[in-house]
This record gives sequence, structure tokens and C-alpha cells, in this order.
Amino acid sequence: MAAQRWRGAAVVNRALQGGIHGRAGRRLVLGLPFLWLGIFFFAPFLIVLKVSFAEAILGNPPFGPLVEWVDGAFVQLRLNLDNYRLMLEDSLYFGAFVNSIKVAAISTLLCLLLGYPMAYGIARARPSLRLPLLLLIILPFWTSFLIRVYAWIGILKNNGLINNLLLSTGIIDQPLALLHSPVAVYVGIVYSYLPFMILPLYATLVRMDLTLLEAAEDLGARPFTAFLKVTLPLSLPGIIAGSLLVFVPATGEFVIPDLLGGPDSLMIGKVLWTEFFNNADWPVASAMAVVLLLVLVFPVAWLQRGGWDEEER
Repeated sequence: MAAQRWRGAAVVNRALQGGIHGRAGRRLVLGLPFLWLGIFFFAPFLIVLKVSFAEAILGNPPFGPLVEWVDGAFVQLRLNLDNYRLMLEDSLYFGAFVNSIKVAAISTLLCLLLGYPMAYGIARARPSLRLPLLLLIILPFWTSFLIRVYAWIGILKNNGLINNLLLSTGIIDQPLALLHSPVAVYVGIVYSYLPFMILPLYATLVRMDLTLLEAAEDLGARPFTAFLKVTLPLSLPGIIAGSLLVFVPATGEFVIPDLLGGPDSLMIGKVLWTEFFNNADWPVASAMAVVLLLVLVFPVAWLQRGGWDEEER
């Protein structure tokens, strides 16, 4: 009897030790992402935030200190808010912000309109065809992003593929000004970010219970009505995820507007580049980066809060 009690106590002790080690392991696993965010996101953000309140000077680095000792006894804190005030007063910066949000929103909508039918078709294809179709979607990522954007220059220029095809068929008699235009920017962004819309939509649609559509048809719903009432609401998480994956990077896009766009396609990424490297005005550029981050974080937080409210209901 005593031996049985001893063995039982040993089993309980091992279980408790295993639970303690298991909790420590879970804390370690959960702590690594936060450590990564702290090192590679919050620390650089705090540096950029600090520089955004500084004054631009001629020197290395090209900004003044925020904290100074006065007479060796007092600490003087200098916060320059003119860098943020400039975002509202100067039409160049404000217009770049508005144009960036407009281009990103329209590009996201175009990606959704093109990506949803493609994701739906892949999700409803035979299982043996889904992987090859997904590989075709991911295939452009095997090539350098810069090379793919440069390829569109050859397609859209005056003697490029599109104009030569239209001229040879007699549809037009003069080349179309496609390159260095807003149309070229939209084409480049949609082409580059379309897979980021398709993949989350596919992941959502492929897991959908098809018996719900059968039940809707049994109740007399037409296919389009069943799509609006069943498929579209169930695919909303994929729509939100894909829209964020397109909208957020497209807002700060620099390469595509710089190579494919014209003077009417000024976006915040180009302005940031100019302030940092051409004008060496790091405080203004840092203020623009902080404002851009806040603009991008707001829709993410709003959508995340909406998701929490939906789960609570």
C-alpha cells in the first residue's frame, strides 16, 4: 500500500514538473515574437519618432538633439512640432498622402475584383489541379520584383508590346501614352500585389462547407442569391486579410510609381526618398514616416476590433 502511494506521488510530481516546464516552454515560444517585434519594430520606430521632433541642421547626423544640458544643471527638452505642422500646411506633402491612399484603395479594389473570381475558381477546381494553379499564381515571385517592374516598361512604352499590337491591327494610328501615367501605376501595383489577394481568399474559400450552398438551393435560392447570402459572407475574413495585404504596402510603394508613374503619380514613398537622400531633411522625413504608420495602423486596428466584436456576438 505504501509502495502504491509512493508511485502515485512520483507520477503526480512528474506531471507537475512537466506542467511547469510546459508552461515555461509556452511562455518562451510566445515571448519570441514579442522580442522580435521589440527589436525590429518598436526600437526603430522609437528612433524615427525621436528624429521627427528634432530640428534639421547641417551636420552628421543632420538633426539636432532633443535633450540638452543648460549650465550643467538643468535639462532642456526641445520638441519641434513644425515637422508635423508642415504635413498639413504644405500641399505637396498633403497631396502625396491623399494620392497614396487613393491609389492604394483603387488598387486594392481592382485586386479584389480580379482576385476573387480567380481564387473561387481555384478553390472549386479538382484537387489535383489546385496545386498547379497555385504555383502559377506564386510563380512571379521566383523572379526579382525589380525585373518584373522593368518588364512592364517594355510592355507599356510607345514602341512596346501593347502599342505595336494595336498599331499592327489598325485599332489605333498613334501610340498610346501608357507609360509614365496613372494607368501604368495601377497596372504595376495590381500585377505585383494580386497574389497577396488571391492566396487569403483561396484559403478561406477552400475550407467553406459546400453543404450550405446545397441547403440554400434546396430552399429555392438561385446561384447568385446563394453566393451573396452564403459564399460572400463566409469569405469576408479572406477579403479583409487580402485587402490589408494589398493596401498597406501599396500605400508606401516607391519603386512602381518611380519607374512607371509620371509627375501626376507622386506618392508618399517617393517624397520620403527625396527628403531622406536628396534634401537630407531627416526630421521631416521621419515625421512623414510616423504619420504614414498611424494612417496604416488605424484601419488594421479598426478591422481587428470589428473581428473581436463579431467573435463576442
